Amino acid sequence: MFWPMFAVAVGFVGLVVLGVFAVRVFVEAQRLGRQVADSAGRINRAAEDLERAAETAARSVDAL
Repeated sequence: MFWPMFAVAVGFVGLVVLGVFAVRVFVEAQRLGRQVADSAGRINRAAEDLERAAETAARSVDAL
């Protein structure tokens, strides 16, 4: 009777460990998603700034 109970306990502990790791992966994936979204926003702002600077430079060259 000891070994079947031991097997059930080990199986339960294994499931708990897998559940903990699943939660950790989920949390890290959410954090990565937020970082990617933040980086995309910064890249878009930098692209807009570059476009405005290019337009200003083109106008100043045309004025010469």
